Amino acid sequence: MVNFKGAIFDLDGTLLDSMGIWADIDKRFLAKRGIALPDDYVEKVTPMNYQQASEYTIQRFQLVEEKQEIIQEWVQMSFDAYRFEIKLKPFVEEYLAYLKHLGIKLAVATAQTPELYEPTLKNNGVFELFDVFTNLSEVQRGKGFPDIYILAAQRLKLAPQDCMVFEDIYAGICGAKAGGFHTCGVHDPYSAYEKDKIESLADGCCNLRGLVGQ
Repeated sequence: MVNFKGAIFDLDGTLLDSMGIWADIDKRFLAKRGIALPDDYVEKVTPMNYQQASEYTIQRFQLVEEKQEIIQEWVQMSFDAYRFEIKLKPFVEEYLAYLKHLGIKLAVATAQTPELYEPTLKNNGVFELFDVFTNLSEVQRGKGFPDIYILAAQRLKLAPQDCMVFEDIYAGICGAKAGGFHTCGVHDPYSAYEKDKIESLADGCCNLRGLVGQ
């Protein structure tokens, strides 16, 4: 894999074994309103920030709630899971420590707000390994666009071409590639439906295990 000076990591499905939690939250959220979870719903909202996802959900299901009400409900439903339940994916801690040992700067680029990502990264003992954090509420567009990765690179004080973006969803790979970043697709069961597209576009793919010690 190409040499790089900065590594920018997505959170859910890349660093954290958490996509199942979000699928369950989506299912329970819609079930409270008498709506079955559509097959494509998780795929549609995953690249979005909370504002975009709430607007999409209201329009798609003709809900009467305001966007902020829905966002608050999602945050509340996920709060305990991120504080107490969610664990790192296998070999994440080892790979982050390996990159840190090499002097590579580390960033997180996530849809989640600090109230969610800080506790879970601290509980799993890797929060202090990261140099900077970015989330989608800080940019205008979702992960189909390069905005969040560009912001992360700026905070790392690195050019996009000097950074590797690790993502488990196709939209994230598309956005990073559009910004001039190197990309690595990270395998996750919840993005298996777009595995072929990720592998065709990303510069490489992995499960992090094979990268430790290389």
